[in-house]
Amino acid sequence: MKKILNILLGILMAITVVLMVYAIATGGSDASISVNLMWGYFLFVFAVAAAIFCAVFGMIQNPAGIKGTILSLVLIIVIVGVSYFYSAGHTVNIVDLQNNGFFGHGETVITETSILVTYVACVAAFVTAVATEIWGAFK
Repeated sequence: MKKILNILLGILMAITVVLMVYAIATGGSDASISVNLMWGYFLFVFAVAAAIFCAVFGMIQNPAGIKGTILSLVLIIVIVGVSYFYSAGHTVNIVDLQNNGFFGHGETVITETSILVTYVACVAAFVTAVATEIWGAFK
């Protein structure tokens, strides 16, 4: 199974490199950007589907871990919800150069929510890595 996953990863990486070279070689043409965006969307959907499948498969194999999975899901929903309500509570003006104006409130709320969730995820990953190393040193 591990060998199959390594082959799949190699294929996905090769396709990504080919598409990047295509975009660079064509000077960022509309066609190359469209193909790269579609590939990015595919990778995103594939990653989400794989994460959901692995979580469900892990819960089936280890029912004792369901409590931790549900707790993690609730934590994620709380973080996204708090970020959304914080972002919706004020107005941010992001310049829309194409239309000589500003983006609407809906677009800026989604953008700021995404940025805040990313910040929280980066800080959580850093703290987890540091705490794991410190915990490992004391064992």
